[in-house]
Amino acid sequence: MKRSDFPMLGYGVGLRRQHYSQVLETRPQVDWFEVISENFMVAGGRALEVLEGVRANYPIAMHGVSMSIGSTDPLNRTYLRQLRELARRFEPAWISDHLCWTGVGGRNLHDLLPLPYTEEAIRHVAARICAVQDILERPILIENVSSYMAFADSSMTEWEFISTIADEADCGILLDINNIFVSAFNHRFDANDYIDAVPAERVVQYHLAGHSDHGTYLLDTHDHPVRDEVWTLYQRAARRFGAVSALVEWDDNIPEFAELANTADRARAIFNADSSERTGKPALSADHRA
Repeated sequence: MKRSDFPMLGYGVGLRRQHYSQVLETRPQVDWFEVISENFMVAGGRALEVLEGVRANYPIAMHGVSMSIGSTDPLNRTYLRQLRELARRFEPAWISDHLCWTGVGGRNLHDLLPLPYTEEAIRHVAARICAVQDILERPILIENVSSYMAFADSSMTEWEFISTIADEADCGILLDINNIFVSAFNHRFDANDYIDAVPAERVVQYHLAGHSDHGTYLLDTHDHPVRDEVWTLYQRAARRFGAVSALVEWDDNIPEFAELANTADRARAIFNADSSERTGKPALSADHRA
């Protein structure tokens, strides 16, 4: 996998049901959309009609929540074949899912659960990612999740864990900036160390989102604006990794589309300003829609 194999899509937002009609009817100025894969893994109906309309005017990426790549259950090959067929139909720039497990013993817990950071877990997950990539016939991206507990058996940091898995499986990384900030607060590590250690050649996409502050811990809820501290961390990432596609996630208390688009534009402005400061050249504007 080379990062250059993936296009720089620009600055996008998650496609949410509340905005379907507006996106189709007005074609708002946003570079790209990320869609939740499972919402469109259906035989027909309104969802696929919407996705056809969106894909006709914008690049998309497919982001899943059910792959359960870290589970000890066998891979769900029926799910993976359906995912492959959806990708063949809509030609996303890439497919991503979370570095986690979502269930075991055939039971889905409907949550993104963390893994122990051990050599055994690395071998297990890397082998499963390789199998998934063979079925999908393409490399995937794995996303760091937020966490609220740690395993006593962990023998390395989270950034060492995800970096080693990405290298062994030869896959990309979807770096969730908000999740890094949330986990850093909850587990008392330095979020800057995470950004500084992840291999630049593996980072293909960012997520930017808001969270809830419960005093002694933070909860990744995707229902608030992006906090200033997360923007600062994003600026550090942009300086280290260069031009990487960024995506605004907002899943509850969803605002008007204009606020989402403005947040995506803020990510663009931060990158452009920092790029101009480092190079002494004005940033080039571009329309990434296809």
